[in-house]
Amino acid sequence: MYRKMGFASVLVFLVTLAFAVQVTYAQSLATGLQSSLTRHVRDVTRSGEARPVGRLSPTGTMRLVLVLPLRNQAALEEFLKELYDPSSATYRHYLTVEEFTARYGPTQEDYDAVIRFAEANGLTVVGTSRNRVNVDVTGTVANIERAFHLNMGLYMHPTENRTFYAPDREPTVDLPFALWHIAGLDNYSIPHSAGLHHRNLSATPNATAGSGPSASFLGSDMRAAYYGGTALTGAGQSLGLLEYYGTDLADLNTYFSNIGQTNHVPVTLLSTDGTSTSCVYPSCDDTEQTLDMTQALGMAPGLSSLVVYVGSSDAAIFNAMATASPLNAQLSSSWTWTPADPNTDNPYFQQFAAQGQNLFQASGDSGAWTSTG
Repeated sequence: MYRKMGFASVLVFLVTLAFAVQVTYAQSLATGLQSSLTRHVRDVTRSGEARPVGRLSPTGTMRLVLVLPLRNQAALEEFLKELYDPSSATYRHYLTVEEFTARYGPTQEDYDAVIRFAEANGLTVVGTSRNRVNVDVTGTVANIERAFHLNMGLYMHPTENRTFYAPDREPTVDLPFALWHIAGLDNYSIPHSAGLHHRNLSATPNATAGSGPSASFLGSDMRAAYYGGTALTGAGQSLGLLEYYGTDLADLNTYFSNIGQTNHVPVTLLSTDGTSTSCVYPSCDDTEQTLDMTQALGMAPGLSSLVVYVGSSDAAIFNAMATASPLNAQLSSSWTWTPADPNTDNPYFQQFAAQGQNLFQASGDSGAWTSTG
């Protein structure tokens, strides 16, 4: 049963609705709440495909990265266009970290405002960055929910046998400008290696044998296949590897000892956000990390240095790569993950490009190849 509304009733309703909208808009202006420039809420959460099963404990602790947007975006895009145009006068005139920060990084005023905002909301600042893009914070779930005006829920993962935590709405902040992103608000997509697959031991390969133990292929075999007979060794180049877990360098040394080779490249393990750089078997598996190093060192035995960037978030690792001193001109990742917003890491990629850094991402595979697969 329903009742028709007369013209006068409709008019009163519309006036009331307009007044309510104006009040809401005025309240928004008064509070100064700003939405982030990237999405944080997953489609499966929004649609209900991921079933809610509870809330995170308010006393639990989380670590987040508050990411500020770059300045002068149109000018930056034009600069990058000219930087990679062979006919341009600025072709390959790369910027230093300091030059990039001065031109396109957030202002010191905005950066300080984010730090004050975090501290005023009970969050502890545990890391800053010299390009003024990242502010690393820790805080209780309760304080994080209050600071960003959201609830941290627990949900059943739609494709994996586990729960994940995530915000129930987009975060907003009481700042005069919008943040670019807040890293660490969900663990829906757990990073995993893109290229590591364990072989079926019952299978007999018909491929040409490698020179390693049990006819395995070594990094030096890859070098011989692609660069055999050339003087290219990576001399004068430095390489940075993205890793989500630390490693045990004893495993790297064992590899070279077992294959009868010697590594002459200094290796540095660098934590980007307090994540341990250690990984000792059997409590930790560093197969992917060791494989990344052995392949890189086998392909480029003349590298001047190899830096392993270890962290718990893409924001922490990529920003450390973009602000390292000295910079690694070559960067590589064999890990894959799915951000809630595909634009999440664009500021770091643009800084890489402006500074002449090359990032190579492994595409991964699905294991054994078949002619019908």
